Amino acid sequence: MSFLKAEWRKLAIANYVINPVTLSNYLPAGTELDLWEGKCYVSLVGFMFLNTKLIGIKIPFHVNFEEVNLRFYVKRFENGTWKRGVVFIKEIVPKPALTLVANTIYKENYETLPMLHKWEENDSDRIVAYQWKKNKQWQSFKIISDIELSEIPENSETEFITEHYWGYAKVNEKITNEYEVTHSKWRQYKVKSSEIKVDFGVVYGNDFDFLNNLKPESVMLTEGSEITVENKRTIKIESH
Repeated sequence: MSFLKAEWRKLAIANYVINPVTLSNYLPAGTELDLWEGKCYVSLVGFMFLNTKLIGIKIPFHVNFEEVNLRFYVKRFENGTWKRGVVFIKEIVPKPALTLVANTIYKENYETLPMLHKWEENDSDRIVAYQWKKNKQWQSFKIISDIELSEIPENSETEFITEHYWGYAKVNEKITNEYEVTHSKWRQYKVKSSEIKVDFGVVYGNDFDFLNNLKPESVMLTEGSEITVENKRTIKIESH
């Protein structure tokens, strides 16, 4: 049985090109950075968890909720193929039980903060916004997009960002947790405009303060789908 089943919906994604050296302390053992056309990305991602079940059970008050995370992209070579995955710098959710489970079992870096979201549409626009409150200051990420869905082109930047099916978490310098994430291929809403009001240093630490002065390389909005998060596997990297 899957560890978690849910829907991830209305994923707002802002992608920043950064110096790979920034991520050296965060890279899990046994993985390497996964680059797009030679560029190293970190992504700010906001979305909704809907119809969430933990080991097949809906936990009261933990079924529908927001998440915002900062993540980067890695790959791991195993059995002749590349596994393409993500590593989370931090994941923010509004429910303390989620933080406890994720940090304890998966060794992720979750934080519980007050959160809000807004989904609206009118005749011409779709509006998706996520907010979270850190140190008494509201942070926000808002996108205005087309109403209609469109396909994500093959071999595109959007496909690269959305088609990663493994999660990796650094336990220590030699041990990494790995888990599979399954979902169908996503579709997108074409973005018309976006607004990011985030103090990255406050939310994600001094290593990422420089993002305050960086414009995103791209901003995306995807519909998402049903997903599963499978049980973790622990990988120990032996020194040579």
